[in-house]
Amino acid sequence: MNEVDITGVILCGGQGSRMGGVDKGLQLYRRIPLAMHAMLRLSPQVGQVMINANRNLAAYEAMGVPVWPDPLADYPGPLAGWLTGLKHCNTPYLLTVPCDTPRFPADLSARLAEALWREGAEIAMAATVEHGRPQLQPVFCLVNALLLDSLAAYLKSGERKIDRWTAQHRCATVVFENTGAFVNVNTLAELQALHGDQG
Repeated sequence: MNEVDITGVILCGGQGSRMGGVDKGLQLYRRIPLAMHAMLRLSPQVGQVMINANRNLAAYEAMGVPVWPDPLADYPGPLAGWLTGLKHCNTPYLLTVPCDTPRFPADLSARLAEALWREGAEIAMAATVEHGRPQLQPVFCLVNALLLDSLAAYLKSGERKIDRWTAQHRCATVVFENTGAFVNVNTLAELQALHGDQG
């Protein structure tokens, strides 16, 4: 598997409730929208990029990649963004990343792909080590596009939790040593703190 086999989707479809309801992907970090940081970091790692967003679609479309809203109403969570990505994925694999983690690893795609291939898995998920224990980072995930029907059925049943769905499939875990690469922004205070962090 190489990067042309992978489509990346940037998840910008949340409500931003902990950030006062603002559109998180359009908040500025170092004068650039968070979603654009994600796109610049993701683009070299995959063959194609798309954005999943539910508001301000024109602003996201101005970033120059396809933008697709959730097929489900009421902001049903990250898995809805995965479903959107899988519905519009023209490659064998989909890589999901959130819009609020501007420094995720530059080798994310390569390492997840290697683990998925090596272990004969259908899903490969990033993890970090915190307090001596693996901590899954479930929104950083490489998914076989053939799982579209499985995910659609799971969401149709009313389920929303990522781990319950991934547990139904062969899943590889890849531990990344740099925990700081996965620091995400949930509040305006955390965004301000990230500005002051030169990491």
